[in-house]
Amino acid sequence: MESTTAQEAPPRRRVNAAVGVVGAVLILAIGLGVVLAFRFVAEERDRNLQAWQTRLGIVADSRAAAVNEWVDQNFAVMRELAENASLQLYMTELALAGGDRRAVDDEPAQASYLRNLLVATADRAGFVPPPTAGEVAANVERTGVAGIGLVDGSARPLVSSTGMPPVIGSIRNAAARALAGEPALIDIYVGASNRVSVGFVLPVFALQDDAAEGVGAVVGVRLLDDALFRRLRQPGDTAETAATYLVRDAGPTVEYLTPLNDGSGPLERSLDKSTPELAAAFALQTPGGFAIRRDYAGRDVLVTSRPIAGTPWTLVRTINREEALGPTENRLRDTLIVLLVAIGAITATMIAVWRHGTSLRAAEATERHRVAAERFQNMLSFMRVVTDSQPTHIVAVDGDTRYTFANQPAASDAGITVEDMVGKSMAHVIGPTKAQALAPINRRVMLNFADTDDVAQSRESHIHTFEGDTAEDVQVIRSEHVPLRGDRDYPPGVLMVLQDITLLTRERRRSEAILRHLVNTLVSVVDRRDPFSANHSIRVAEVSRAVAEEMGAPESDVRTVDIAGSLMNLGKIFIPPDVLTKRSDLSDAERDLVVGAYRVSADLLRDVPFELPVVTTIEQMGEILSGTGPLA
Repeated sequence: MESTTAQEAPPRRRVNAAVGVVGAVLILAIGLGVVLAFRFVAEERDRNLQAWQTRLGIVADSRAAAVNEWVDQNFAVMRELAENASLQLYMTELALAGGDRRAVDDEPAQASYLRNLLVATADRAGFVPPPTAGEVAANVERTGVAGIGLVDGSARPLVSSTGMPPVIGSIRNAAARALAGEPALIDIYVGASNRVSVGFVLPVFALQDDAAEGVGAVVGVRLLDDALFRRLRQPGDTAETAATYLVRDAGPTVEYLTPLNDGSGPLERSLDKSTPELAAAFALQTPGGFAIRRDYAGRDVLVTSRPIAGTPWTLVRTINREEALGPTENRLRDTLIVLLVAIGAITATMIAVWRHGTSLRAAEATERHRVAAERFQNMLSFMRVVTDSQPTHIVAVDGDTRYTFANQPAASDAGITVEDMVGKSMAHVIGPTKAQALAPINRRVMLNFADTDDVAQSRESHIHTFEGDTAEDVQVIRSEHVPLRGDRDYPPGVLMVLQDITLLTRERRRSEAILRHLVNTLVSVVDRRDPFSANHSIRVAEVSRAVAEEMGAPESDVRTVDIAGSLMNLGKIFIPPDVLTKRSDLSDAERDLVVGAYRVSADLLRDVPFELPVVTTIEQMGEILSGTGPLA
């Protein structure tokens, strides 16, 4: 049987190794295929996203250029007026007159000319208020919302076209900046009648004067209308959700300056910049950047932005993520599904082929496993018979002191079946007192075995005495603790062999008591014959025992020196009483007889079956401590 098992083991290992290699290769191939499929889809998604970044960037550049052109055109209108010779002459004369219009030659005629010039320019360039319904557009006084005006060096209005708003607030501030010599923008604001307007201011410099500051300024205010809005629309754009609009930073909020796709008009919507993932906030923080964020309606959009030169405006271009990436995402999802299905089909085919090719070997392996299981069961039954036939208790416990094995004597002594005993704790079966004595030893054995992996070095043997109500109830148990290596079915534990040696211990103690009584009797005989050394043996035994205990000698050595000290003078019974009682003047022969009495004691006791080396200890009484030999 053993030879057959040894021959079958190598093929089984080779088959297991082959199965492991094939399985590993198959899993690696499947994993690689899945990774490549996801990587392909991810790269396609990145390429599509990059393409949209380019497309949005092109549109944003185009619309930003159109808005910049619109701004430049409006400043060009102001520049045409600021560089008009008649206007410059008038402003120069007014500046020389210290702002006193009465001091200017033919001032009413010049002012009338300039007013007509401003009206004509405003009508031509669109710096006019909208006509009122049912009213003929004419030079009729209306609430000022748009127009072109001329201010002097102190930003005081001089002449203006019809509909020019008052030069106050942001208009006056822009005029003051322009008088310092630089163009100024009147940022988009809500003017009279809730009309949204924007303005442009340029300085007017004196004739034949190189001064950096202007002697006046041309101020143009116009309504924010389709002249700008149509420049935000990309020609030929077919995207349904694409949007281009202007925003600006308003401290904690983002203001939307132009109409939105949800029907909101200019400056009708503003949102907190801390709104999570807000596209407009991203556009202000990262001009020129590209990302996926959420628009003012909370929809996911692709967004890019461009700053508008010379203005606090930022152009934002967005398109809904679903419209932009949806078709590609659907295509990539379908592609990924097809790839995964293909990988699954190939895997299933490979598994089917492999299973077909290994079916015979699997059947053989199953049969071998069945035979091995039957052998194991037979071996287990044999071991159960062997352990149950032993009078000692043979049990195994895990680290939690729960039984994993028990023989029949252990179960019978506990009063339960083996099946009921397995799984219970030691405290539940043998009581907390014995469990507390055995559990620490088991833990120590398991720890030592975990460190050394040496069964012989880790095992321990102990004798335990458990007190009862009476002397007859005292129980003495010898325990052997052997570490057990864990496996997949059983955790690491300890095999305990428990032997009840109570009766043996009682008999031994009785024998020791008889021996002690005999020793004491012999000592009393010696003391009667040698009254001068009475109790000498007892004193030697007491001192020897005390010295041995102080040195920490084993209990066997302590008992040995105790008995040897008590019996060392036994040989004196062969010395005549007159010699033992002589006070002095011993002859050499008598002295040798007294000194060598311990040798006679050893000879008398040599055939006594002591368990301890009592005779050897008595023989060594005459030895020199240095170990060089007996006393002379």
